[in-house]
Amino acid sequence: MFDVVVKNAALAYDERIIFKDLNLTLAGGEWTCLLGGSGVGKTSLLRLIAGLSTGKGLETSGSVLCQDGFSLKGRIAWMAQQDLLLPWFSVIENITLGERLRNSFFSRRKVSAQELDRARHILEQVGLSDKATELPQNLSGGQRQRAALARTLMENRPLVLMDEPFGALDAVTRLNLQDLACDLLANRTVLLITHDPLEALRLGHHIYHLQGEPATLTEAIMPPDSPPRSLENKELMSLQGELLERLRNEEERP
Repeated sequence: MFDVVVKNAALAYDERIIFKDLNLTLAGGEWTCLLGGSGVGKTSLLRLIAGLSTGKGLETSGSVLCQDGFSLKGRIAWMAQQDLLLPWFSVIENITLGERLRNSFFSRRKVSAQELDRARHILEQVGLSDKATELPQNLSGGQRQRAALARTLMENRPLVLMDEPFGALDAVTRLNLQDLACDLLANRTVLLITHDPLEALRLGHHIYHLQGEPATLTEAIMPPDSPPRSLENKELMSLQGELLERLRNEEERP
């Protein structure tokens, strides 16, 4: 598994500098979690890594390199806060959408038997075997995010970028999805954006706080033990308090 190195990254929007000279290494096969207040530039950084930071008034510089020397193109899966399921497709059609879109125009309706078998196996892994033919409207919020996770797994990419994928879920469902994602994304390189310090502490091998204007990264926090960490871990609770104070102080600055 390879590291991903963000080197001297800079991003400005309509002459407002969001961040500059930003350096970050995503350790191969581990979870990196990124905390920060609204509007500080977390999603902008995610989009820059994904190669999506283009648009009117947007200026970027710096590099995103794979330690193995190959390009990131075709090696990224994205999981957003919204499940982004297409309402007219069944669950299994949604999670195989990428495969169909990569087919030629005349065969986009077709998915190979091998890929369908893999899709069914992934649905079994996320606990949605009995929902394969259901439309998204018939799923709960937690089930929809499980389907979104299944779609991410179907892409089978070594780097997974996650933009608050569990933020809209209730507390228990969120914990269960965190555990599931941690299990199923083992040995992949993951960058998770979250507003929740406890989520970062449960899942992250390396936790950074993006703060200020222009934004800078703090030194990484590396919690003890392996993720997903237990809520009964007293050191975890202490670190949560520390991170909450950081975030609160950031929000209270004029």
